Amino acid sequence: MISLSIGHGFDVHGFADERDLILGGVKIPHDRGLSGHSDADVLVHAIMDALLGAAGLPDIGQQFPPTDEAYKDADSCQLLGKVLQLIRDSGVKSINNIDAIIMAEQPTLNPYVPAMREKIAGVLEIEQSRISIKATTTEGLGFVGRGDGIAASAICLVGKDG
Repeated sequence: MISLSIGHGFDVHGFADERDLILGGVKIPHDRGLSGHSDADVLVHAIMDALLGAAGLPDIGQQFPPTDEAYKDADSCQLLGKVLQLIRDSGVKSINNIDAIIMAEQPTLNPYVPAMREKIAGVLEIEQSRISIKATTTEGLGFVGRGDGIAASAICLVGKDG
């Protein structure tokens, strides 16, 4: 019997000079990237944590510790591929959908959303129609509103062995 399980993920990274801005596996033109041990792709990190949570597995910090030099500047989409294998090994049979939101004052992200959906769908081996990505601002409020960084949140529904 297949049961359904929901997972939720959240991530935030501050801006850093002299780094590329990578979101959803897509390089976004901007004067700053995000600070982190890996490529700091907040969207992919939130999706990974959502998938791991739905599978009942430890979060990305435990799967890919920031203290491990093997993950220094790692491509988060490659890590997402590893998460796919982990959740499959745990009994997840299908990723029914992923719904994600990126919170950023700058840069404007909507033109890049189709490429993000395509990239993530390819890594996860699912239809793009199963992935929703939205971009919003925080109306000038808080960490994101001050332009200090970017946050992302994701929720997913998976089917797994009951």
